[in-house]
Amino acid sequence: MAIILNGNDLAKKIRTKVKAQVAGMASPPGLAVVIVGDDPASRFYVNNKKRDCRICGIVSHEFALPENIGEDKLLALVHELNNRPDIHGILVQFPLPKGYDAKKIIHAISPDKDVDAFHMLNAGRVLYGEYDFLPHCTPAGVMELLDEYSINLKGKHAVVVGASNVVGKPMAMMLLHRHATVTICHIHTVDLASFTRQAEILVCAVGKVGLITADMVKPGAVVVDIGFNYKEDGGVCGDVDFDAVSQVASYITPVPGGVGGVTRAMLMRNTANAADMLSCK
Repeated sequence: MAIILNGNDLAKKIRTKVKAQVAGMASPPGLAVVIVGDDPASRFYVNNKKRDCRICGIVSHEFALPENIGEDKLLALVHELNNRPDIHGILVQFPLPKGYDAKKIIHAISPDKDVDAFHMLNAGRVLYGEYDFLPHCTPAGVMELLDEYSINLKGKHAVVVGASNVVGKPMAMMLLHRHATVTICHIHTVDLASFTRQAEILVCAVGKVGLITADMVKPGAVVVDIGFNYKEDGGVCGDVDFDAVSQVASYITPVPGGVGGVTRAMLMRNTANAADMLSCK
C-alpha cells in the first residue's frame, strides 16, 4: 500500500510560514481576485483562496464582474490594479466566459504582481530556473510535496502527462532543474501506457477521470495526481484510479487532500513574496 502524500498537512506548514512573514511587514499584502461570471467551480476556488488569505493575514480584494462586462472593461480593471499600491498580487480566475482572450488578459497583468506566474516573462524564468519568488503555484507545490517526503529526483525518470502552459510544461522544467530525466506526454501521445510504465515519478495533469490505471504504473513509482474532476455523485476525484494504483505505487497523492491545498498555499507565498519585492523597488 502506497504512502499518502498529505498535501493538507504541508499546506498548513506553508501558510504558517507565510503568516509569520506577513506579520513582519509594515502593512499586509493585498491580493486582488477577479472573477467574471457565476461559474460554480470558479466561485468555489475563489472562496477557498479568500479563506486562505484570512488565515495568512493577507487582505483579499474581490472583484466580481458580470459575464457581459466585456474584455475592454476587464482590461481596464487589470490596468487599474497594476497601479494600485495596496495591491501586490493580481489573480484573474480562469476559465473566463466565452468571448474573452485569456492570453491578452494574462499579459496585461504586471509581471511583478502576477502571483499565478502565467505571464510570459514569469513563464520564461522557469525555463532558466530563475523562479524563486513567483513560481507557477501548482508545479511548485508538487515540488514542495516531493521535498516534504524526501523523495529523491536526481537521475530518476519522470513522466509528466499533460502539456499545458500553466501546469505540464513548467512541471517538466522544474523536474528537469532537479536533474530528473523528463518525458512529456499529452492528448496526442500514442500508447500512453508504454511511457507511464517507465516512470519512477509519474505526474498526471489532464482532467480525465480514470485516465491512469494500475496496469499503467511501474511498481514502486511515485504518483502525483494533479487532476481535478467532478463525479456524477457530486464528489471529486483526480485522473488516477486511486484505489487500484495505491496498491502498486510507493507514494501517491489523494484527491482531494493532495496537491490542491498546497497550490493555494503557494499562491499565498507568492503574494507575500511579491509584496516584499515591490517594497524594495
